[in-house]
Amino acid sequence: MNDSLLVLSIASAVVASTPILFAALGEIIANRSGVMNLGVEGMMLVGAVVGFWAGNETGSLTLALLAGGFGGAGLALIHALLAVTLRVDQTVSGLSLVIVGGGFSSFIGTSGEPSLLSAPNAVDVVPFFPEALRDLPAVGPILFGHDVVVYLGVVAVIAATWILNRTPSGLSLRAVGEDPAAADAAGIPVVRMRYLATAIGGIGAGIGGAYLTIAIVGTWQNGLTAGIGWIAVALVILAGWRPWLALIGALAFGGLNGLGFTLQLAQVDVPSDFLKMMPFIAAYLVVIAVSGNPARARRLAAPAALAQPYAREAR
Repeated sequence: MNDSLLVLSIASAVVASTPILFAALGEIIANRSGVMNLGVEGMMLVGAVVGFWAGNETGSLTLALLAGGFGGAGLALIHALLAVTLRVDQTVSGLSLVIVGGGFSSFIGTSGEPSLLSAPNAVDVVPFFPEALRDLPAVGPILFGHDVVVYLGVVAVIAATWILNRTPSGLSLRAVGEDPAAADAAGIPVVRMRYLATAIGGIGAGIGGAYLTIAIVGTWQNGLTAGIGWIAVALVILAGWRPWLALIGALAFGGLNGLGFTLQLAQVDVPSDFLKMMPFIAAYLVVIAVSGNPARARRLAAPAALAQPYAREAR
């Protein structure tokens, strides 16, 4: 039963959803503060190359993920400087991060002898639960057959939901994203909150990129994210900036990303280029469905001050 096509496909979708989920959660936090960062793809690429390098040097999954997170945060802080302090157009700044992140990751990955292109994966990613649980019929591979990072993703969803809705810091963050002038008048440090939220967004994207290259791809290569960062950005909008909906969406997109694996097992011959299009086609269809329902669109509305720069002197 555990070798059935359905069980293997669902288990594969859970793993494939993890980098998307971390990137989307980070973007939700940044967006909730009013900062729109479209550079998720670039931050994931930097996190991937830095994380893979750290894992190759240390053999530690923890250090690789931390390095990837810090790599993504470093790029995100550049966006914070431009968008929050210098108040440039956030769309332009975010898109520039994609170009910078792609070029920087390629430079780091291909520099040195030997380059990371030929480096083996030195990190051993092992299942978190014991074999007795992993061998349970059907539920074993789906629920208990994954490494610790997959379960940390679920913990991160719960933590993000609780922080945003049940803590003073989360309510302050949301206030900054809805009305920064009113939040500033109430004594909330708008600039500091936006910098912190943007950095957290970079950490999420960096961890997602590092996990992608270490645990899923198993090697580093130029442009290995292949649009996953853009899927994460779309997922944030489709989830209405709610972490628990992002989890459901990430699982769905993870299943679409793993569709090639499923069809290969089923011995169905489908062009690989068509399979790569499927997540993006699905995103378009969902956006059309949401936009066509005004009531649903209002429930999933963006933070009121999203992508709007704030200047205290302009109050």
